[in-house]
This record gives sequence, C-alpha cells and structure tokens, in this order.
Amino acid sequence: MSIKVRPLGDKDFFPWLGLFEGYSEFSKSELTDEKALRVWSWIIDKNHDLDGAVAVDDNGDFVGFTLYRAFPRTLSGDVGLFIDDLFVTSAVRNGGVSKSLLEFAREYAKAHNYRKLQWITTADDKPAQKLYDEVGARTSWVTYEAEV
Repeated sequence: MSIKVRPLGDKDFFPWLGLFEGYSEFSKSELTDEKALRVWSWIIDKNHDLDGAVAVDDNGDFVGFTLYRAFPRTLSGDVGLFIDDLFVTSAVRNGGVSKSLLEFAREYAKAHNYRKLQWITTADDKPAQKLYDEVGARTSWVTYEAEV
C-alpha cells in the first residue's frame, strides 16, 4: 500500500470528519458537531493560522491527518511550525503513515522558512514516543496549562 500526503482541501470535510471522530475517541475527548465545524472552519479559512494535511491510501481513503500552525519563536527571532494534532487509523498505524505526515509538515515548514517543528504527546503514548525519538529530539521543557 502506498500513501500520498497532501494538504486538506475544501471538499475534504466528511472524510476528515471520520478521522477527527477517531482522533477524539482515541484522545478521550468529547466531539460535538459545533466543535468539529469550528475546527474545520479554522482549517479552510486562509486567514486563520491552522492548516492541515491528510494521508490518503491507494483506494482514496483517508487514513491519517495532521494539523499545524506557525508560531513565533521569540528567543530565536524566527518562526516555527507547531503540530497540534497527528492521528492515524488503527488499520495502518505503525506502517509509516505518521512518519509521512511528519515529513510533510517538515517540508511545509521548509517551504515557509520556518526553523523548527514542535509537537507534544501524552506521557503514556510509548508507540508515538518511539517514532518521535527517531525523527526529533525530546526537549527538557515541561508543559503546563490552566483554565481561563
């Protein structure tokens, strides 16, 4: 099976939605219609920072996606690309699709003169960490969040 990774487009909503539902379930996050439509509107709005790509198999089925956005790196005086989400269906997981999506994001960053890729994962997602240790460097930063 070969995989093609390409940017998400206006007509990709329903196949992407199926993946986003799977991602939400995997992440144990409730997905509402409102939330899905809001995220999709961000993706297709050329004036919004969020962008994305999809992995498509030989049959034209969507088997993975990634969402990313530019962010300023103040101490470096440049811009990086932050990968917010990366998801691959269980049927093709561990088959190189995640790596292809990360490589697409890397090429996107290069094309836009962004200097770094950054992403996070959960502390217990060992399979993802194994891949991420191969394609990137684990940092010493600790992430915090607070409700507003």
